[in-house]
Amino acid sequence: MLDFLMHIEQWLPTLLDNYGPWIYAILFLIIFAETGSVFMFFLPGDSLLIAIGALCSTTAVIHLNYMGLLLFSASVLGYLVNYYTGKVLGFKFFHQHSRFLKPEYIVKTNHYFSKHGGKTILVARFVPFVRSFAPFAAGAGHMNLLSFMFYNVIGGLIWIGLLLGIGYGAGNILELATDWF
Repeated sequence: MLDFLMHIEQWLPTLLDNYGPWIYAILFLIIFAETGSVFMFFLPGDSLLIAIGALCSTTAVIHLNYMGLLLFSASVLGYLVNYYTGKVLGFKFFHQHSRFLKPEYIVKTNHYFSKHGGKTILVARFVPFVRSFAPFAAGAGHMNLLSFMFYNVIGGLIWIGLLLGIGYGAGNILELATDWF
């Protein structure tokens, strides 16, 4: 099962054949899980988005605009859940279960997110492990919610739009190439 989840982009055509329009719900859950939990960092966000974009260009069952809106929503909601998880559990959990977490680390994290939190949330979208951990750390570091949401929405738009667009363009190019030859 873990191997399937880690390489789900390879199974997209099969999933589409077997589940049809339910693919929207399946992909929503995968993107939501990856961005909404620190522990789901192994899910293939970037490669999955590119593969979905390519699949949108070659099939009439799923549409790029609907998929983009749905996955954007999943990524923003996932980050928000992860932020609140960090805000509620955050350092309390790690402080009780770790001998390495010291109070000065909490102060440093709070200072970091007040100074560089926006850039971190934006850039984290494109770094697999960091993508799952940054919103949790932002919540634990008490990053301002309005600032977090601004960068969350902008980052989600760029991440989803760029990678779906790359996949869609690549899918169209491959389809044209196969038609030519």
